[in-house]
Amino acid sequence: MKIVIATDSFKGSISAVEATKAIERGIKKSFPAAATYRVPMADGGEGTLDTLVAATDGKRVPVIVKGPLGNEVEAEYGVLGNGMTCVIEMAKASGLILVPSHQLNPLEATTFGTGQLIKQALDDGYTSFVLAIGGSATNDGGAGMLQALGLKLSDRDGNELPFGGAALQKLHSIDFSGFDERIQGCQFLLASDVENPLVGPNGASYVFGPQKGATAEQVALLDDCLLHWANKVEEATGVHLHTLPGAGAAGGIGGAFQAFFPSKTMRGIDVVIEHTGLKTTLEGADLVITGEGQVDFQTASGKTPMGVAQAAQNQGINSIILAGSVGVGIDALYQYGVISVHSIVNRPMTLSEAMENAAELLEQSAEQVARTYFYH
Repeated sequence: MKIVIATDSFKGSISAVEATKAIERGIKKSFPAAATYRVPMADGGEGTLDTLVAATDGKRVPVIVKGPLGNEVEAEYGVLGNGMTCVIEMAKASGLILVPSHQLNPLEATTFGTGQLIKQALDDGYTSFVLAIGGSATNDGGAGMLQALGLKLSDRDGNELPFGGAALQKLHSIDFSGFDERIQGCQFLLASDVENPLVGPNGASYVFGPQKGATAEQVALLDDCLLHWANKVEEATGVHLHTLPGAGAAGGIGGAFQAFFPSKTMRGIDVVIEHTGLKTTLEGADLVITGEGQVDFQTASGKTPMGVAQAAQNQGINSIILAGSVGVGIDALYQYGVISVHSIVNRPMTLSEAMENAAELLEQSAEQVARTYFYH
């Protein structure tokens, strides 16, 4: 009996690595002789660096950078086990997790720290990059990142633009003379599921601005600022970011990569599947157990359980999903080889209790799921 365990983290509660271990313990209680294979997963957002480093036996490199509000934070980049590929997780330097909710301010939040991570990795000799760009606190179009890498953004008086999305309205000129030349000799793979354009009602500001603390008035202002930014970028590069799919990812940093970097984009879960070797691990499996904290209609849009189930289905393997909570719209998952979805909450409890006891609940659920599925 071969069972592959490939779950995401249960956000705010338990990491993907710990989740796979808990599920494995549950399986072993019911079937001690089962061959279990743990493959921690992520879908390009927060936790992607941790997952890829753990899955490939890589390493972490700490770097002090400017956080979203300009204060110093201890971030890091990862190096995959091949020793050649650098993983930059935007959330580590410019993420929502770094800003208390009452201090969220996309008008001033900057991606400068993400640029500092890239610069340090370039200084350390890396030329192949995986960029996980989910979970940002920013709406600056990637301008801060570009400034950290030497691009000069000036106002009409020749002064360097300050940080933040609101400052983009004053942009007058873009000077490439100091932009890091090493970038053009590198490969940048963006792990992102976002198809939103940069501006407009489906753009970065209107769709993602509110979750970063923007009011309705600020959303409109930020969209105008990104429109001006897009116009200036097009003048400088010839790239029309305004309606370009994916340009609105992470407050517009997706557009910055498309305009200024040699880059390509893949669905986040597919990037992780590729670099963890999941498809090879799946060969000959009898069952796959996957999961994440919340499973609902959004899961079928490319989140971890769907991506894992698709990969398993392609090899004729069934999948079962374990989740902290199960919402509406899960029927869409059944077309991808998912045979059932289970909440791990097995008794009345508060959210904080469920999060605190996630490992125990996962272990118990996995034991019961395995007993049911392999009952003879």
